[in-house]
Amino acid sequence: MRRLALAVVLIAVFAAGSVVIAGANNRPTTFSDSGPEPQLSRILVEIENNRLDAALGQTEELLQRYPTFRLAHLIKGDLLLARSMPISTFGNASNAPPEKLTDLREEVIARLKAYRSRATTADYVPRYLLQMPPGQEHAIVVDTQKSRLYLYKNDNGRPRFVADYYISHGKLGADKTREGDKKTPTGVYHVTSSLSPQKVGDFYGSGAFPINYPNEWDKRQGRNGHGIWLHGTPSDTYSRPPKASDGCVVLSNVDLDSLAKNLQIGLTPVIISNSIEWLSFDDWQSERSTLTKKIDEWRSDWESKDVNRYLKHYSTKFRTNDQNLEQFAQQKRKVNGSKEWIKIKLSNTSMFRDPGKEELVVVTFEQDYQSNNLNNQMKKRQYWIREDSTWKIVFEGAA
Repeated sequence: MRRLALAVVLIAVFAAGSVVIAGANNRPTTFSDSGPEPQLSRILVEIENNRLDAALGQTEELLQRYPTFRLAHLIKGDLLLARSMPISTFGNASNAPPEKLTDLREEVIARLKAYRSRATTADYVPRYLLQMPPGQEHAIVVDTQKSRLYLYKNDNGRPRFVADYYISHGKLGADKTREGDKKTPTGVYHVTSSLSPQKVGDFYGSGAFPINYPNEWDKRQGRNGHGIWLHGTPSDTYSRPPKASDGCVVLSNVDLDSLAKNLQIGLTPVIISNSIEWLSFDDWQSERSTLTKKIDEWRSDWESKDVNRYLKHYSTKFRTNDQNLEQFAQQKRKVNGSKEWIKIKLSNTSMFRDPGKEELVVVTFEQDYQSNNLNNQMKKRQYWIREDSTWKIVFEGAA
């Protein structure tokens, strides 16, 4: 009996799998086994070794766990058909729509390629999770290229890998710029609310979690659109192809329910990247320390009341919501002229590096400002950009 071409196709894909690791030579080796990928991988091994009955048994077990998993149904159909005739393609049902087969082929490739090339361990972290504040329990990083979502736990400021999940994203890819472009945004976002299945309807599965796209930086870049959510799938669908949404990040209902237990409204960051860069913890600590030092210098120079020293921390492209650098500087000089002393305390600081082309970090903290004639507390967000080989503030406002 001939082997299925499915195995040949996938093995070629695995051979091309790659992981981008900044500052590291060795690939991480430990990972979670959540979802159907481990069993899909075992099915592939059975097919490759021409043990088709064993592969069929594994596939039927998979369908018992995930009865609406269309990809498993297709594999089962091929395995049954292989008993009576040679199989030369993936998906051999005579009445199967070609576009549906393409979707399922892309899904199995995405799932198994990510499974075989995982890079999430105790030794490496996504470059973007520079600092999580004490009250922020988890962080999410999405890799659209690999159709994967990674969940990290805050372990005293150090991100620890928890689990990863297959996801679908925009039909036309990532880097959203405008309303209706069917792309998923890339950047640093936060979960803003929770929508129940009753409120959003069956299409969104077991619920939805909107994120704050467009954020302050998106707006400054002229990006628009709305309604970008993390959400589930219809009740008759286990999962969707890798590129299937109008811009949202879509998980199976089982995975969304698991993920939802770890989401904090208004706190959990969702960092969406085209392709994740991974750092060793030494390199991560070095980047983190450099930016932490710059933020403390900014705080100290503000306390000094030396406006010129303070303004050196601001980019020439700086803006608040309603001021450019010149207007901001004029206001600071006027305000500081009435101060005898200033004390600034920062707490609950988070730092998340933007995954875009520019070297940009989103910094959020609680600020306690005290002076001889004014006391003020606020939650502030800054965007720090690398300019002239140093970090400078390019945006500042209330969070």
